[in-house]
Amino acid sequence: MRLGTDSSNDFLQSLNKKNEEIQKFFLDHMKNHTKTVQIKVMLGDGTISDQTTFDPQEIKNFFEKIIKNLPDWTIQNISITNNEDIRRIFTKFEIREGNYLLSGHLSVQFHVLLYYKPEHRVIDCQKELSDTIENTKDQEAELANLGDQFVLNKLKELGYKDLDNQKLFEIFFNNEAIREKIYSEIEQQSDVDFQKLSKKKLDLFNELDNYLIETYQTTPILIDDARLVTGEEGCLCTFDLEHIKNKNKEGLFDSKKIPENVKQKIIERLDQIEKFLRL
Repeated sequence: MRLGTDSSNDFLQSLNKKNEEIQKFFLDHMKNHTKTVQIKVMLGDGTISDQTTFDPQEIKNFFEKIIKNLPDWTIQNISITNNEDIRRIFTKFEIREGNYLLSGHLSVQFHVLLYYKPEHRVIDCQKELSDTIENTKDQEAELANLGDQFVLNKLKELGYKDLDNQKLFEIFFNNEAIREKIYSEIEQQSDVDFQKLSKKKLDLFNELDNYLIETYQTTPILIDDARLVTGEEGCLCTFDLEHIKNKNKEGLFDSKKIPENVKQKIIERLDQIEKFLRL
């Protein structure tokens, strides 16, 4: 049973009220921990621009403080997911009172944008890379046209004569030693040192990667599970109460049957979280 669901039951209404208070305090903290600062970045065309960002480490640190203040709870360590340009920091925790399980989920989802550091070397690297690619593309095209027939001839010279072209290429791609030997001979047919140029391009790409910086943006609003899954920016703060019966969790149960001492314990557990968030 998700807290916040409409109910006429007095106990559940009291839990819903506490849930609203916790969400409010949690959101206030998230607004504070996702405050942005302005930094200088370089775009792909070399233009210098201003960009706003916040520090995700502050969210992680705040979640760690929450965990430390829940010593009796079973805690899922803070996790960070990275799905293309969307990132999420979250933690989950739960505690059992009698035959009832109270669980919480805190999460912040944000977008990651990549820029270059405002360094002149970035422009130099891009120019070197462009020149290298431009200077070799004609030779690479010529070599590619030559390559297929050259591969077939060399395989036949190595004794693979009674096979069709498809089988010959399967041998070529599946045998690393043969592949390296033939590639070496193909490159000798050209005046261009493709191995050296390939390494230069790789080095330039790696150097450019080292100049990349991440910036982060989110919207400090409360969202639900569905919006979280679809990749929306925002914060999630949810609590669920489940009945444990025969070692199975049940989300639907008669709340009137919860013993009074268990009700009080559940309220105290939510008070524990609210007290910390009030600080």
